[in-house]
Amino acid sequence: MLITKYTHACVRIEQDGRVLVIDPGTWSEPAALAGADAVVVTHEHADHIDVLRLAGLGVPVHAPADADIPGLEVNKVSAGAEFTAAGFRIRPVGGRHAFIYGGEPDCANLGYVIDDAVYHPGDSLHVPDQEIETLLVPVHGSWLKTVEAIDFVKAVAPQRAFAIHDAQINERGLAGVNGWLGEETAHGYRYLRPGESL
Repeated sequence: MLITKYTHACVRIEQDGRVLVIDPGTWSEPAALAGADAVVVTHEHADHIDVLRLAGLGVPVHAPADADIPGLEVNKVSAGAEFTAAGFRIRPVGGRHAFIYGGEPDCANLGYVIDDAVYHPGDSLHVPDQEIETLLVPVHGSWLKTVEAIDFVKAVAPQRAFAIHDAQINERGLAGVNGWLGEETAHGYRYLRPGESL
């Protein structure tokens, strides 16, 4: 399985010629969607879904059943209801976006466990009830503190963890976040720049 990180929360997963893209938002590169067979979206915010780009793509797009995504036809999915996209087995988990302030934003957010190996939580810190090989860990957001990201990695206890949700943090801040996660977690944490794969 080849995993390529793109800007912010967008991740491309390839295996045996199949391509699945998770959270191609307005900040991610169009190249992330080249040859995509299917897309899964964790929630309705523009940094995770570019509706106009996806509307013209012509591939199945899967999103939470309660998401409000006008202008795009999606396959509605729910927590616990496993489905297949681009030949990958996907188990949606969680249910709501992380709390920010004053109860906002209260929208649906599903994390996705791909082939019982890779976990993308979207904008939540939901801990799935299974072992995870590769965790895609949010490292910055208006809803997140670094200590919460560290605790999330420790709670999931993956074999390895890689940063996502990082587009609003400058190089100095990113170095600090990466340093803390690397020092405080014993779970193979490594930062991938946009376009890098593992």
